[in-house]
Amino acid sequence: MDALCHAVEAYIGHSNTCRTQLDAIKAVRLIFRNLYAAYKDGHNLKARSNMQKAAYLAGAAFTRAYIGNIHAVSHALSGEYNTPHGLANAVIMPYVLEMYGKTVTVPLSELAIAAGIAGPTTPKNVAAQRFISAIRAMNAKMNIPTKINELRVEDIPKLAKRAVQEANPLYPVPVIFGYEDMVRVYYGLLLEG
Repeated sequence: MDALCHAVEAYIGHSNTCRTQLDAIKAVRLIFRNLYAAYKDGHNLKARSNMQKAAYLAGAAFTRAYIGNIHAVSHALSGEYNTPHGLANAVIMPYVLEMYGKTVTVPLSELAIAAGIAGPTTPKNVAAQRFISAIRAMNAKMNIPTKINELRVEDIPKLAKRAVQEANPLYPVPVIFGYEDMVRVYYGLLLEG
């Protein structure tokens, strides 16, 4: 899921190139075709090999195009609670993509086509929502929670401040999140949320 996050953030960001977009699309395609198979059967060498290729392509994409707000939120959680990085990204990804709203409709619809969950004639807003829903469904199939167990409400102000300091002004995100936006993301991740 971390590789998927790398590919998505590289693709929707504002520092991508034709090459990073192509790498991200290939990574998304491979992830949607192989991740669950590799998760379900660790002996499935073809699925694991394809996931390794996907991780490489996503890494190549974000190395040039950079990451975004998902990672900023995740890094603060990992620093505070030792939350595993990939787990945090998987949980956070759908929340942040929804908060981006219409600004990511077109790129997410293109990723939905790459993932095989939409076609060229699918309305872009429908395809984008399918992509976010597919991330949630994939998380559920692999028993990834929808909330961050360790997160405490009293820590949200400092986590939001850290996330803003990391993301702004360096990350080439589709929507610049301020402090209140980051607070909203963290509240969405609370167990009692």
